Amino acid sequence: MTDQSAELEWRDGRVPVSTRFDDPYYSLDNGLEETRHVFLAGNALPARFRDGFHIAELGFGTGLNLLTALQAFRAAGAPGQLRFTSFEAFPMAAADMIAAQAAFPDLAPLAAELRSFWQSGHTGFETRDLVFTLIPGDARETLPDWTGRADAWFLDGFSPARNPELWGAALMAEVARHTAPKGTAATYTAAGHVRRALEAAGFTVTRAPGFGRKRHMTRAVL
Repeated sequence: MTDQSAELEWRDGRVPVSTRFDDPYYSLDNGLEETRHVFLAGNALPARFRDGFHIAELGFGTGLNLLTALQAFRAAGAPGQLRFTSFEAFPMAAADMIAAQAAFPDLAPLAAELRSFWQSGHTGFETRDLVFTLIPGDARETLPDWTGRADAWFLDGFSPARNPELWGAALMAEVARHTAPKGTAATYTAAGHVRRALEAAGFTVTRAPGFGRKRHMTRAVL
């Protein structure tokens, strides 16, 4: 992957926390339900799924969002393949990813299915219903060169207060430039500067009820 790997510790032996950003990788309340609330419902999924539907993500982390999206894609009976592209500056070691995913029994069969890809260090692979690509490196450098366009964005970097690099106006403009017409974006944060950056990039932005301890989240439509 890259020379820069994730640095983490385990809170209560079950929640991975980035020591670089002093932020957990997923909600302390319920990471799986947070992903479903913020990134699936926030992008009006699974209703929009179709063959070739393309999700792009800032911040791959533990792979939880990928597993949750693919589970929903299958449960919806969507045809063909889901495309999923994730940008990650500090990839997590395979053993840590696998341990983190083990916290979610609902995803166990799917996690087991994809485990060998992480263990082999793959940054891209294809299965019968998934085309996955991990683009390692700083998204501010890698996203401008990406040739794809997403139907939905999962904006899942660490807290804007701790990881401002992943929430700047220039990067949000690149997100918009790599979004299909009528495409969407969703994020757990409702920080004013993030909403303004999305609006400046051309998105129509709304604030929605957040998950768990977060009062609000952000939804956006291009």
